[in-house]
Amino acid sequence: MKTQYKFLLAAALAAGACSTALAQVVGVSWSNFQEERWKTDEKAIKDQLGKLGASYVSADANGSAEKQIADVEGLINKGAKVLIILAYDKDAIAPALAKAKARGIPVVAYDRLIESPEVFYISFDNKEVGRLQARAVLAARPKGNYAMIKGSPTDPNANLLREGQQEVLADAIKKGDIKIVGEEYTDGWKPEVAQRNMEQILSKSGNKVDAVVASNDGTAGGVVAALSARGLKGVPVSGQDGDHAALNRVALGTQTVSVWKDARELGREAASVAVALVKGQKVPNATTFAGGERKVKLNAILLKPVPVTADKLDTVIKAGWISKEAACRGVDKASGPAACK
Repeated sequence: MKTQYKFLLAAALAAGACSTALAQVVGVSWSNFQEERWKTDEKAIKDQLGKLGASYVSADANGSAEKQIADVEGLINKGAKVLIILAYDKDAIAPALAKAKARGIPVVAYDRLIESPEVFYISFDNKEVGRLQARAVLAARPKGNYAMIKGSPTDPNANLLREGQQEVLADAIKKGDIKIVGEEYTDGWKPEVAQRNMEQILSKSGNKVDAVVASNDGTAGGVVAALSARGLKGVPVSGQDGDHAALNRVALGTQTVSVWKDARELGREAASVAVALVKGQKVPNATTFAGGERKVKLNAILLKPVPVTADKLDTVIKAGWISKEAACRGVDKASGPAACK
């Protein structure tokens, strides 16, 4: 009898452990892995989930709104009890949210806003990112013709960034110090689209562009390529994400600023939020966000972005985000930033 009892007890404990593990399966739906940073985000999420005793399943929508909807259903079928979604399209994702809601599955909107009241939103303060971009470019070029290279029209962050940029530039525009000579969205945040848009703005303006507020490092790369092809040097250009190539451009002087959003911190926070939600626990440090287009109120965590200019390169190097060698590749040590000497 004792042997049988021990067997039943062990089986019950194993079943309980299995049930707990299943209750903490976290499904992550990625829009794509186009940007360099998403692999960093993924690693941070995985590592934190491991520390919290939860498991990770994921799917890559490869830039397809239709595939992302199918991906979410697939993640639910794989046992996901909470979802982290990096939405490709803020509106097209609605059917996936409905499926999750019908199953009682919490959803975390990762980095990109999804305006649905049951969603928990975690990102950086994107309006502030826009402000930091515009401030850096304005400081470098307080007067002249500006081009605005915005993000994807399907990503609400693109408009939040633009709102922040406008707050900073409004007075200079009103005084006539700045003239916006071109403004374009960048479909899918694709660098090649940003480059094409920049080329068209340059052609229409007769190459008379004195500064460019580009909304991320990928679009900044496209902008710099377009400027270089026309032989235009010294044009201030903004970006964000802290991509290694962009930080190298900052060191070389072809990009003015990359607003660094530490993806490691965001990934860790998102994983912790997901596990708290699936356990029915209150999320520490949550605030209310209602800054989207429809002013929907959501529980949220907004992290603080950090502008990285040439004189602040040591910030990302000391943080272990990028090596000095990678940041300073090709830089003349005699004339380059202090961090490269």
